[in-house]
Amino acid sequence: MIRNVPEIRNPDFSKKNGGLLLVKGSTKKYLRSLAHHLNPVVLIGRSGVTDQLIAAIDAALNDHELIKVKFNEFKADKKEIATEIAGATKSELAGLIGNIAILYRQNPRPELRKFKLNE
Repeated sequence: MIRNVPEIRNPDFSKKNGGLLLVKGSTKKYLRSLAHHLNPVVLIGRSGVTDQLIAAIDAALNDHELIKVKFNEFKADKKEIATEIAGATKSELAGLIGNIAILYRQNPRPELRKFKLNE
């Protein structure tokens, strides 16, 4: 199922971050509502952010586009860690609810996209 989600492009953001998508607050709210029924696919434990964790999140984003990441450890630093993960995976942090971060990255292959973002 492909859903239309509004977006906004900021040329300064694109230059600094390799053309990443910058979504509006309303789009983030919509993505959070879609993520409500999802279970976390990646757990952050005592090892923290490692190369293996980033690779697992990157693979999950390629497969699902929209994922939840649960913080079992480092709960006090979850905002900074979630931002760091979003930057490392070139994804958008759609929200941080409790100890769960919601990440979104559009699939690079148009035929596999689950959400159609308006240009």
